[in-house]
Amino acid sequence: MTDLALHLGAFLREHLPRDRRASRHTVESYAASLKLLVIFAADRLGVRPCLLTIEQLSMQLILDFLAWLERERHNTVATRNVRLAAIKAFFRFLEYRSPVYLELSGQIHAIAKKRADQKLIDWLERDELQALLDAPDIKTVAGVRDRAMLHLGYAAGLRVSELTSLRLDSLSQPDLDTVRVMGKGRRERVLPLWKQTRSTLVAWLAIRPSVEDQHLFLNARHVGIGRHGFARRLTLHAATAARKVPSITGKHVTPHCLRHSCALHTLEATSDIRKVSLWLGHATLQSTEIYLRVSPAAKLEMLAANVPPGIKKGAFDGTRDSLLALLDGV
Repeated sequence: MTDLALHLGAFLREHLPRDRRASRHTVESYAASLKLLVIFAADRLGVRPCLLTIEQLSMQLILDFLAWLERERHNTVATRNVRLAAIKAFFRFLEYRSPVYLELSGQIHAIAKKRADQKLIDWLERDELQALLDAPDIKTVAGVRDRAMLHLGYAAGLRVSELTSLRLDSLSQPDLDTVRVMGKGRRERVLPLWKQTRSTLVAWLAIRPSVEDQHLFLNARHVGIGRHGFARRLTLHAATAARKVPSITGKHVTPHCLRHSCALHTLEATSDIRKVSLWLGHATLQSTEIYLRVSPAAKLEMLAANVPPGIKKGAFDGTRDSLLALLDGV
């Protein structure tokens, strides 16, 4: 019997950050998924989590865990697949560390990823976006910071992890005309910024506390603001904006909604999905195609470019108008 804790610690603290160069957000996501598995397994087997062994993580237990996520925790199929991906990554690590687990790992990798419904994304129209960007109270330090975060998040189409991980040296000095972003898969990109976005950054940097932490955006404790902190501020400002533009109320305004809005507006302006992919830092065009499904402008262009089939002119006289029939019968 092999201690599970020993291998989990090596996987999360050594293999992912050192050997795979995984980002902090990836490590945190894998840790959260594996923690849920450990809690479930310990409860199912009636043992303390620290006493679990790898041999106890059978294929059937993993399947029961995935079903428990959907049934008891009401997780979506997408979340279920994320948890499964973390488990498979851990067993792939075990294959090289302890080849004795090759058979068990093969069984785990045979568990299929569930197909999820691909729903249309939420995004903001230009008037809705303007109301959101105008929502922060710029008479306060937090409002000036939030306005800069919202402007930059939208202008650069940033993921929330990219936005919160920006540092002071991510902005070009002294003009602040570009931002350097380290994205998913350690793909770096440099994006130019609008004059309006630069002005919001100048206003924030002028009052940003001079502290040791070098993150661009700080919270009330003068450390880098986190994903959940930004999400809370966005929810607050979305509620304020909804009072001015009520249509926002019917939309799920999340940090990724800003990124979707940037993508759709860029697609409408350029009509080039490749430019959208380049701006967002996608690895392939397949990730960007979701915006073609939701963009009305792209569909109207396709409709206008096609030639509709002709219609034979004529009148249908199978029925007669009741008033005309009455007059004809007089």
